[in-house]
Amino acid sequence: MRRVQDWLREAEAEFQAASDLLAHRHWSWCCFTCQQAAEKALKALGEHFRELQFGHNLNLLIQALEVYTSIPEPIRQAASRLNRCYIPTRYPNAFDRGAPADQFFEADAREALEDAKEVMEFVRSVVGI
Repeated sequence: MRRVQDWLREAEAEFQAASDLLAHRHWSWCCFTCQQAAEKALKALGEHFRELQFGHNLNLLIQALEVYTSIPEPIRQAASRLNRCYIPTRYPNAFDRGAPADQFFEADAREALEDAKEVMEFVRSVVGI
């Protein structure tokens, strides 16, 4: 059973959560949640092509999926930026000092939201949902 819609639904739910986090000034968590939304969307694309994808590295997910469809450069760039939000947004030892909550700002969160939106829209256009 293919679960494309389930993966996309979760991506949408996480995108909404990221928007809520932005509104409450939780910028690092907004960035991380945007990475998660894009990851779920890319995994939906894998489901669409009947090629289950594992892992969290968006760059590797893109590489695996480009066997099945052309990935536009703006989507690659958006995924690459979001990929950097996986660990540093959550772990203090990603930086020499300071908590992640002090390392990310509103502009970062807004960019992450836009990047996640682009990835999700691309996936929807390919799968026809």
